[in-house]
Amino acid sequence: MAMDDSLRALREFDISDINLDNIGSLPMVVKVILALLLFGLVLVGGYYYHIKNLQQSLATVQAEEVKLKQEYEKKAFQVANLDAYRRQMAEMEESFGALISQLPSDTEVPGLLEDITNKGLLNGLEISSIDLQPEVSREFYVELPIAISASGSYHDLGAFISGMAGLPRIVTLHDFNIQASGDNSAALNLSITAKTYRYKEGEE
Repeated sequence: MAMDDSLRALREFDISDINLDNIGSLPMVVKVILALLLFGLVLVGGYYYHIKNLQQSLATVQAEEVKLKQEYEKKAFQVANLDAYRRQMAEMEESFGALISQLPSDTEVPGLLEDITNKGLLNGLEISSIDLQPEVSREFYVELPIAISASGSYHDLGAFISGMAGLPRIVTLHDFNIQASGDNSAALNLSITAKTYRYKEGEE
């Protein structure tokens, strides 16, 4: 009978009768329905205002966890290969020192010019001029361009350029220009820029 009474009360209930003044006199079944609706609203509100923020915080922490794991793996790999890195660093320092020793100092430039002249003469060239150009400062070193003008046969020029590669100091060759001589001889005129380098000291 209680169920029949509840259903009858629900059928006879008019939703417009709900107000704060008479909420205590509403039928029990209506009170239960309103309580369930209120509970549902509280759950939804709690989700959006609290649980959702917690989920966002959890997602942020999980992303940070992945990042930290990657950093840990990277550092663990570096630690495992520390001895190999140290050996490699020692080899690089040795190679760097060997390269630095091949860079001329200011006092060695005249000797380098003399070596270039001798290479030309030994290979049968006629040296017209060897001119030092203004230095070019780079981040870690200074370029010392040297403009060279010479003339000789094709094979003599080739032997001269090959001999330049065998100098004890680092010399690179740039801006080749070879032209036939004005007279009808087999001589060729060569203009070339040789660049040597010196280490840039800290105060520079």
